[in-house]
Amino acid sequence: NVQLPAGRPLRTAPAYDAMSAAGARWGCSWGLELPLYFAPEGFEETPTLRRSNAHDIVAEECRAVREACGLLDITGFSRYEVPGAEGWRDRIRASWRPGPGRARLAPMLSPEGKLKGDLTVFNWGDGTWWIMGSYYLRTWHMRWFDDHGEDGVTVRDISDATVGFSLSGPRSRDILAAATDMDVGHEALPFMGGATLDVGMIRARVGRLSVSGELGYEIHCSAVEHAQLRRTLLAAGAEHGLREIGYNALVSLRLEKSFGIWSAEVTQGCTPGMPGMDRWIDWSGVRAHLAGRQARRLPHLRRLRPHGEEVARHGPAGPRPCRGRHGPFGARGRGGAAGEDHRRQPLRPRRPGDARMTRRRRPAQSAGGPGSGPGRACARPRRRPDLAARRRR
Repeated sequence: NVQLPAGRPLRTAPAYDAMSAAGARWGCSWGLELPLYFAPEGFEETPTLRRSNAHDIVAEECRAVREACGLLDITGFSRYEVPGAEGWRDRIRASWRPGPGRARLAPMLSPEGKLKGDLTVFNWGDGTWWIMGSYYLRTWHMRWFDDHGEDGVTVRDISDATVGFSLSGPRSRDILAAATDMDVGHEALPFMGGATLDVGMIRARVGRLSVSGELGYEIHCSAVEHAQLRRTLLAAGAEHGLREIGYNALVSLRLEKSFGIWSAEVTQGCTPGMPGMDRWIDWSGVRAHLAGRQARRLPHLRRLRPHGEEVARHGPAGPRPCRGRHGPFGARGRGGAAGEDHRRQPLRPRRPGDARMTRRRRPAQSAGGPGSGPGRACARPRRRPDLAARRRR
């Protein structure tokens, strides 16, 4: 949890000063300052390999998301605009094409069938297409797009010009409805849907999806409108329990739902089947010899005795976890790690085992693949993504 101060801050969101005044504690991703959590004045986090003294603060932010709503700065997402180029978009990703006003999770594959990206494609319905990913992978993604470019295809990185905030939690629809005169009901804006809405005085692009696994919306605006969007949403959410949150809470929430992210549970050494992303792939457009390589799946581990948060390398008899964090609302804690045993065989679902955490071996159990969090329904569809639109929260 150590944050190195040299050369910082370099890149900041337009609402950086306002969030700092509200207690934001900052981390750094590819030179960009990201809010980790919001703490009271005078709080100092102690460096440790075990549970941080900021744990209770992050737990309260998680509780706010589960019970009311959390507001998160999403300047740390990358955005690429691709006008036209329908054929190129179909070839650069391995997923189904989203219809107008829809979004799809869009894995990119290498010629060997390994993952090259975990992206989201938006078809805004007015001829505008976005590809979204992680801010720190912008150069890597643009290099891949350039290497596979075609005549007449232009990919424009709009990540610094377009920013935003996300709402996550059961009251997020009520808050968004209070900030706009337009319809944001399920029929008008279904899960994995996208629309252009007037949020306060701002014309914004709004997508209904959430990494936290709760009901949520990502609201995108121009950089010069970022601070005003924050004020608008905080005012609309004042009577709905809205609370600003940071990325530490988001990581804990997504691990409780077993949602993998790039550079942690998902890497370019994985086939789509290993992290469970094969259900998003249109196999009719993928070469047949790659389809048979997707069977092996890496489980997520549920820790039975929560102590330290960090997950380290493993002994020869068990899984090799890659990321872990205590889930505040797990019945007995959730490591959120993905791994396989030394014979490169996946752990059997629900089978007890152990994992080495902070230099000590802890009992652990496979939690299966992406599914529901403790006592909550999973917001990500388990099988066919086109069935998600039929689900109501």
